[in-house]
Amino acid sequence: MPGFVIENEILMHLRFIKKMRSEVSLYDPIGIDKEGNEITLLDIMGTHNDVVSEIVENKFEQLRLLDKIKGLSARERKVLELRFGLLDGTRKTQREIAKLLGISRSYVSRIEKRAIFRIIKEMALDKN
Repeated sequence: MPGFVIENEILMHLRFIKKMRSEVSLYDPIGIDKEGNEITLLDIMGTHNDVVSEIVENKFEQLRLLDKIKGLSARERKVLELRFGLLDGTRKTQREIAKLLGISRSYVSRIEKRAIFRIIKEMALDKN
């Protein structure tokens, strides 16, 4: 469960520092209906607006996060991939990762914290 908390904290932080993007908005008009009303992408998707927006927002945040993970050292990347199940969806405990990598659990914890801090720092820099 601690990994889930960290992942949520990262996502909450990303939402907090989110800036306007140059992508097309789901609220932009794409046409006009028979009665002359503007139609948006959300209107034709057939889902509640908030749900669609959140899904799209989360997908972009995940892509940004994965891009930042690529910039980590091989060991930091491996620890986060195993810890949060980024490769196969299977999350591992710090003890399991320590055993796999032949290092101590406390060292795994330090690597994990350092990697997360670097990602948060880089995401904040993207904001500026």
